[in-house]
Amino acid sequence: MSTSATSAISAPAATHGAAPQPGLPLRHDAAVIGLVGLAHASSHFAHLLLPPLFPVFAREFGLSFSQLGLLMTVFFVISGTGQALAGFLVDKVGARPVLFASFVCFICACLAGYVAQGYGGLLLVAVFAGLGNAPFHPVDFSILNQRVSTHRLGYAYSAHGLSGNLGWALTPVFLLFFTAWQGWRTGYLAAALMYACILALLVAKRAHLRTEVVRRAHDAPRGSDVAFLRLPVVWWCFAFFLLSTMTLAVVQAFASPIMQAMHGVSFEAATTMITAYMLCGAAGMFVGGFVAARMPRHSDRVVAWSMGVGALLIVVAGTGWLGGFGSMAVLAATGFAVGIGGPSRDMMIKKATPKGATGRVYGTVYSGLDMGFAVAPLIYGFFMDRGHYSLTLMLAAVFLMLSVGAALGVGKRTAAA
Repeated sequence: MSTSATSAISAPAATHGAAPQPGLPLRHDAAVIGLVGLAHASSHFAHLLLPPLFPVFAREFGLSFSQLGLLMTVFFVISGTGQALAGFLVDKVGARPVLFASFVCFICACLAGYVAQGYGGLLLVAVFAGLGNAPFHPVDFSILNQRVSTHRLGYAYSAHGLSGNLGWALTPVFLLFFTAWQGWRTGYLAAALMYACILALLVAKRAHLRTEVVRRAHDAPRGSDVAFLRLPVVWWCFAFFLLSTMTLAVVQAFASPIMQAMHGVSFEAATTMITAYMLCGAAGMFVGGFVAARMPRHSDRVVAWSMGVGALLIVVAGTGWLGGFGSMAVLAATGFAVGIGGPSRDMMIKKATPKGATGRVYGTVYSGLDMGFAVAPLIYGFFMDRGHYSLTLMLAAVFLMLSVGAALGVGKRTAAA
């Protein structure tokens, strides 16, 4: 990490109270971790407001896989662009008001889904959900890094990642339950009510979510707010998220129709596999929290190994050799392998983040996540529309292997700083 760039970042800001006390009570840390985890689960729930119902929308509105993939592209382009900008906003006004505004956007997205009459209505869901999702990583990590004791951060990152996977796992079950019971519109109405209740809880417990703002020093050099962009390690982090999430995108959006097309499994079974993947990912995150706490100096290697194993499992699923049930089980196990690396991934990013730039750095590098989700559906949708289902999974494995190199690149440049 270059000395000039680092000093330019540190100079402009005085972050009052940003560093957590080393010995805060467990009860305090647990409350902060729990609230942030609930918020993070809510944001991941919003990721899947549309994909579980893709087969329903394709049938009801006559949409192609490419059109459905474009909905996710819109969501993640808005989320990714907004995330990079939200990092600056979080550093300037604090995480709490930005968090509350996000939940208002989620409520609007669900209500838009409730009244949708066609593709335009679904696009509106994607827009509002993308706006709501945009600030979450700068918000979450600003709160955790400031409000949780340093020695518990590894476990905090584990709980954070685990809660996100639980949010992903809940969405298909939630929406499909209401779809089978009263129709998909009722599912969106119930989701709006759920978001309103969570927002009320966060407002009631807002004291736990307070963060200090970064105040610009009078003698700060011009352009110092974006000096962190000159650090190569930031862009290696960005590349890691871009590549790794291009793999996750295929599981979220297309694993269900892939399994149906390759093996003739039922819609319900294929959708359950997505939930199983997310639950296995949550279990991996839980285990990964202990790994991150015990191996904080080798976070890049932990991430590389977990992504590498995940890529091999996807290749096995893509061959189709194991049949429908076996392939779905292997894809679910991929979630566990990748999940183990989640807390170490967040530890890796923290080590690469200069002091006083948490919101900006997390917003920038995590926008790679959204860009990966934005680009991937277009690529995979192209192959899916032409019946190349196995090739789609193989391509996802290639992207995940490339992310191994990016993770090791982050570790190399962080160690040299």
